[in-house]
Amino acid sequence: MTEPRRCAWAGTDPRMVRYHDEEWGTPVHDDRRLFEFLILEGAQAGLSWSTILNKREAYRKAFRAFDPAAVARFSPARVEKLMGDAGIVRNRLKIESAVSNARAVLEVQRAFGSLDAYLWQFVNGKPKVNRPKAPGEVPARTETSDAMSRDLQKRGFRFVGSTICYAFMQAVGMVDDHAVGCFRKARPRS
Repeated sequence: MTEPRRCAWAGTDPRMVRYHDEEWGTPVHDDRRLFEFLILEGAQAGLSWSTILNKREAYRKAFRAFDPAAVARFSPARVEKLMGDAGIVRNRLKIESAVSNARAVLEVQRAFGSLDAYLWQFVNGKPKVNRPKAPGEVPARTETSDAMSRDLQKRGFRFVGSTICYAFMQAVGMVDDHAVGCFRKARPRS
């Protein structure tokens, strides 16, 4: 049996292939999963996505299954304990940003009803489908990710630069950047 055609970045690593095949680009509307991807994309800054995928289960354990209310209550002592957790990226700024971002998520939920409603407004509630033929045709950032980044920062979020926001948008299906020919590419809507 032949393998389906995939985006080139998925490579052959089973974890990356599974992530590509089952998650990347699939619309996410669950606040906890959206928070998870915000934290993981921020943690990935300067690292490879495969590194973060390999640490994902440790992140889920360390950050209380990405429950924003629980993470928002993390104390400085809890942050210190996480600095010793080899299962996650032990970068103080990234760990502290996860805590402050959890607090910002709670504020967004109060203001908009959900993190989902707030984030998806940037794409008018539906995925933007791009048609890249090669990896070089996929942008690192867009005007939409610029706007999301500015607004998130205004609301107190950290590690949410435009490039991180664009990667987040791809991961949670706000943008479909699967390559033309990839078996996961959304079919054009008529």
